Amino acid sequence: MEARIIIKEVAPEAYKAMHALERYLRNTSIDFSLKELIKIRASQINGCAYCIQIHTTDARKAGETEQRIYALSAWRESPLFTEKEKAALAVTEEVTKISDRGLSKKTYSLVKQHFSENEIAEIIMQVVTINAWNRIAVATHLKHSHQ
Repeated sequence: MEARIIIKEVAPEAYKAMHALERYLRNTSIDFSLKELIKIRASQINGCAYCIQIHTTDARKAGETEQRIYALSAWRESPLFTEKEKAALAVTEEVTKISDRGLSKKTYSLVKQHFSENEIAEIIMQVVTINAWNRIAVATHLKHSHQ
């Protein structure tokens, strides 16, 4: 892939705004592991290898199992995820693919069974933010250094 702009250098104020969202999300009540599952799942849908690499690494460091990471793309059929996690992952998929049908009444009702209104807002903001990062990384061909 050819080199493209580096938004962090070309538009540093935009990056500052994105990092402000990240600071907010770091301090939300949603479990860290669930935040990483949301980030990984949205990144899988968006085909963002850069973000998948970062968030699978972060998830493993935080104690997430390889088995659950591998099963994430088939979470609906997997017994490895709780009903609460499945509700958040359903929101993740529908908000990531917002043009398909929006956030459905069925999924919204399901997520309300497991999370407070404030937590639902936090989940939606987590999904929105990772989708923004995915779009930045994919559009600019952002590459992760090999470690």
